[in-house]
Amino acid sequence: MQTNSGSFGRNFTETMSVSWGTELWDQFDNLEKHTHWGIEFVERYSKFVKERSEIELSYAKQIRNLSKKYQPKKNSREEEEYKYTSCRAFLMTLGELNDYAGQHEVIAENLSTHILSELTRYIQELKAERKSHFHDGRRAQQHIENSWKQLESSKRRFERDCKEADRAQQYFDKIDADINVTKADVEKARQQAQLKHQVAEDSKNEYLTYLQKFNKEQNEHYYTLIPHIFQRIQEMEERRIERVGESMRTFSEVDRKVLPIVSKCLDGMTKAAESIEPKTDTRQVVESYKSGFEPPGDVEVEDYGVAMRRTVSESSYLNSRGEGGKQSRRNSRGKLWPFIRRNKLMSLLASPRQPPPPPPTSPSPGGVANGPPSPQQAREPLPLSHRLNEFMTSGSKHRRQCLRSLKRGLSLKLGSGPEDCSHLPPEQRRKKLQSRINDLNKDIQKELDQRDALTKMRDVYMKNPHMGDPSSVDSRLEEVTQNIDKLQLDARKYEGWLAEVESRLAEKGDPHRRQSGLYDSQATTPVTNNHAPVNRESPDGSYTEDHSTERHFKSRSTEFDDDFDDEDPLPTIGTCKSLYPFEGQNEGTISMVEGELLYVIEDDKGDGWTRVRRNEEEEGYVPTSYIKVFFDTNAKGAMTYI
Repeated sequence: MQTNSGSFGRNFTETMSVSWGTELWDQFDNLEKHTHWGIEFVERYSKFVKERSEIELSYAKQIRNLSKKYQPKKNSREEEEYKYTSCRAFLMTLGELNDYAGQHEVIAENLSTHILSELTRYIQELKAERKSHFHDGRRAQQHIENSWKQLESSKRRFERDCKEADRAQQYFDKIDADINVTKADVEKARQQAQLKHQVAEDSKNEYLTYLQKFNKEQNEHYYTLIPHIFQRIQEMEERRIERVGESMRTFSEVDRKVLPIVSKCLDGMTKAAESIEPKTDTRQVVESYKSGFEPPGDVEVEDYGVAMRRTVSESSYLNSRGEGGKQSRRNSRGKLWPFIRRNKLMSLLASPRQPPPPPPTSPSPGGVANGPPSPQQAREPLPLSHRLNEFMTSGSKHRRQCLRSLKRGLSLKLGSGPEDCSHLPPEQRRKKLQSRINDLNKDIQKELDQRDALTKMRDVYMKNPHMGDPSSVDSRLEEVTQNIDKLQLDARKYEGWLAEVESRLAEKGDPHRRQSGLYDSQATTPVTNNHAPVNRESPDGSYTEDHSTERHFKSRSTEFDDDFDDEDPLPTIGTCKSLYPFEGQNEGTISMVEGELLYVIEDDKGDGWTRVRRNEEEEGYVPTSYIKVFFDTNAKGAMTYI
């Protein structure tokens, strides 16, 4: 076993200590081909790394785009969905996925920096080094070939001179043996033979000199120059192979370095999944959609054999369908919330649109001239029966215009809602009012901090007049004080509404008070005319519409429901110029900037709103007090009947 181990170690050492200069002394051309292939291999590996880097960049880009695609958009309904733990976990997953994409960008950058750029530079150096080595090898090869040619030339010359000397000797011997030849000719032939022998001797000496020189140069070429050159080529090739190995190790280390961060991203995704709480989400559904109404109570016995006034439970579903007890009808409307879509439309027909916002402080003269009437001076709405008769008897074009105006008014009404949130169920109204109070308190605190800062600044200016004029702060301080007063007034107003809602919710929660309130409301329910809509406040503070009008409207509703989608563009009746900027945040309104020119397509009908158009696809309502209108006397504009 020891002999075999020693033999293996010796063979391994011999294998590791091979030299191209001694083993491949006659393979110059093959070594040239092999080193050229080695450089091509490095270039091919560099191309592989480049394509891998491009794949990583493309993958990272696609992952980022995927994460961005499913991010919630600002001011959209998707933001409301992220109050649930599952949606928040999904949002956290998107964030971790974005970081995960960033790690793939790091991989691509490291591949490009640590491998691709280094290999590109090394390939240029390798080509230059290889060219230098093979240039030295070709020069040594050319030198030994020239030496060989000189040796061959001296050899041929020596051979020629020897033949000429032999011919001269033979001629002298022939002349010397001939008795008829004169002595002078014999002497001349003898001298010629001696000369030829001397030339042959000189050629021989020259040939021997070149032969000795060639043998020396040949020995130096094959045992010194070529082994040295081939050894440098071998070292160059070994460095190339080692460099490729280092690049491959770096290729794997690039991935290995980002594994901890990738693992953290995956841990974050797992943590996000573990943060999902089904109970919390189901509780959030209750918080979002709880109306605050009481379930329907028991239906009491009605004895038709006795002439008596029907008494039905306040929370009865049948009471919501009867003609008596309008107050109870509103309560049932709140409890049966999904069934009031047509009642919303009737409410809009019977009541004017929401008043527009007041114009900014210090309005321009043009803005005052076009300002809408105050809510106290608003035009009284026509009776509902008169509106319906006028609506249904008008022409088809006017009907479409009226339907279009009704549709816009409906979206404007539902988009904004009353300031006291009376259009919401009691529980949702309480939460909305509480949210607005919290926002107002935050704004008040900001204004208070700003007032304190301005007060300190004014005190500093008073103590050090060279730092500034104290009077320059007064205007801003007065403005902040006015803002505080306004915000505090709004806060007290919302707090009053909130106290009212909470007291009513407390009354509904007390069964004795609710029962006594039931009989009180039944005893005081008035009998109203079917043609006169009565605006009545329900216990939750919202509007109650007349359902007798709803029956009159249902007979005509199917006749014009489909006309909402058949809209022709209204003609323009003039132009207007915006005096102030307006943010159309509610559905049915349109935003505008100060000084913008718009087309007027419907005049203000007394509700403080004017309908305008920016282009063929963008139109809506703007406050009349925010614009200055220039009517076209020759244009026939849109008419509305509500």
